[in-house]
Amino acid sequence: MYGIVKGLLQLPGRVLLKQPARWKLDTTNMYDKLKFEFTEQNLCRAKEMLTNYGEKEQRGALLPLLDLAQRQYGWLPITAIKAVADMLKVDHFEAFEVASFYTMFRMRPEGKFRLMVCTSTPCFLRGSDVVLNTCKEVLNLNENETSSDMQFTLRTVCCYGACANAPVLGVNDDIYEDLTVPAVEDILSCLKNDVIPPAGPRAGRFCSEPVSGPTTLLCPPTPPGYCMQELCKPKKKC
Repeated sequence: MYGIVKGLLQLPGRVLLKQPARWKLDTTNMYDKLKFEFTEQNLCRAKEMLTNYGEKEQRGALLPLLDLAQRQYGWLPITAIKAVADMLKVDHFEAFEVASFYTMFRMRPEGKFRLMVCTSTPCFLRGSDVVLNTCKEVLNLNENETSSDMQFTLRTVCCYGACANAPVLGVNDDIYEDLTVPAVEDILSCLKNDVIPPAGPRAGRFCSEPVSGPTTLLCPPTPPGYCMQELCKPKKKC
């Protein structure tokens, strides 16, 4: 019994000794040396955002301001998180918790074009695995990798909410739908040439209507107040 208790007491020390060394770009060291200040234009945007919140509700602007900082810098170094926290008078660690919780925020540098293949059930049934493999082959990347020239980062996500247009590929803020292998290759070819192709469905449809054509709402909608003027008129007796 004594031996078991002694072994358990020594376990935390053994576990700590076996942990790998921190990555060189961890948020606790190198990020702390990166300076961050909002540009004059983004500072104006930030102040305008704050006008949407009451004096005691300024912390509600934490998410939009973190997003603004990320769009300026390309990712969120710890200094950007501190700058936003100071602007809102929020504890630094509280702001860091928010930034590290949401997957929309990137705590490490990523490529100029972030490719996100949707792998939800509808997309998978329509060939999202083929889309992912095409991206891997064309870009010579594996999942969660960034190209050496910092142009592309390949990830999988679930879900974009465009299930009727599966399979779906996200590129930064744009979504490409109804994908086939030639369509994916065409998109990647454009991105390699630093050209952003038009987003949306690639099957010839405008939104999520059936590929064969619309089956409802075939005529223009009635104007506002249609038939309302008839409500107060006396009804005819049969």
